[in-house]
Amino acid sequence: MTMTNLNRNDAQVFPVRSTTKLTELVLGHERDLVARVAPLVRGQSIALDLSLVERVDAAGVAALVELYALACEAGHAFYILNASTHVTQVLKICGLDRILMSHDMMHDSYCGRQIELSAA
Repeated sequence: MTMTNLNRNDAQVFPVRSTTKLTELVLGHERDLVARVAPLVRGQSIALDLSLVERVDAAGVAALVELYALACEAGHAFYILNASTHVTQVLKICGLDRILMSHDMMHDSYCGRQIELSAA
């Protein structure tokens, strides 16, 4: 797990990698990402590098929202870097691009009460 310091927002860049080169953040793969990144977002601000991820589905979006919520609860920032065109389009459709995506690496997460996770 290699991380690079991102001085501008005092966040760590966490590249999405696995032994099988995760290229899809979809049902069945999303829990592994949450398991690996959740402890990090609880302890520091994280910029998640999705440059290797070509596709995301509803489960993947839910995982990103979960990580965002965990970061906000801990008082840290969470956002996405280097998203593919497909991932960017999905996040735009969901209205999450403004919240989750870094714009010129100067974007701060909108941590607060905007997102509430339901029990359902």
